[in-house]
Amino acid sequence: MHIGVFDSGVGGLTVLKALKAHLPRATFTYLGDTARLPYGTKSPDTIMRYVDQNVAFLQKFGVQAIVVACNSASSVVVNRHWSGTPVFGVIEPGAQVAARASRSGRIGVVGTRATIGSASYQKGILALRPEAAITAVPCPLLVPLVEEGWEEEALTLEVIARYVAPLRAAQCDTVVLGCTHYPVLKQGFAAVLGPEVTLVDPGESVATALEHHFVQAGIEPVESVPDRWFCTDLHPSYLALGQKILGISNHLPWQAADLTPTLDPTSTRR
Repeated sequence: MHIGVFDSGVGGLTVLKALKAHLPRATFTYLGDTARLPYGTKSPDTIMRYVDQNVAFLQKFGVQAIVVACNSASSVVVNRHWSGTPVFGVIEPGAQVAARASRSGRIGVVGTRATIGSASYQKGILALRPEAAITAVPCPLLVPLVEEGWEEEALTLEVIARYVAPLRAAQCDTVVLGCTHYPVLKQGFAAVLGPEVTLVDPGESVATALEHHFVQAGIEPVESVPDRWFCTDLHPSYLALGQKILGISNHLPWQAADLTPTLDPTSTRR
């Protein structure tokens, strides 16, 4: 099986890492749109245009499924489909896990402005637990801090503490890390929120969902071929962060990606 994965940067590698754990024999093609990150500050129309281009790029490699490893992008692709390719976002699986995990129904969501503004997690959780009290907080500074490799800096912990103050005040017992960069900061969130708060990583959730999809579809792994790694901006700091996220010491064979559209992307979307 061949799976395409894309994110606005290298934070989506947290999702890819989970996918590899669940589907170790699969082949992956990863695209990090590092030249245009972050997506979370862009309008829905702009994000949708980026998504169309990313999907068209990955389809050229014959992928059998695409994972949108970006919450901001996932928030605009709900109920959309690209012909011939099933597309999986991270929001619905994450919302399902959060709704089940919360003991009190007080659930927090942290994410980019685009993700929080779309209310996608809020709607997904409330569809399963109508009585839930949800506190959603946009955290626009966290993605740049992760991309700079500052996840262990004291400043980053202070920023996290400022952002989650409303969640602590609301006594949330479950918090959704609603951006694929945020699992890199999981220790920081845990330190600020305390051990009694369950942190939900939607990347793990979508990996489980995709594994189930392939089992149900009867799709078996084929002869293994090397994974492909693409970025739209091959900046050394992004590449180093990618190695850190995946927990590897060897350099990945990153290639430059040209997302110049060769066709009208809306022709494959419905």
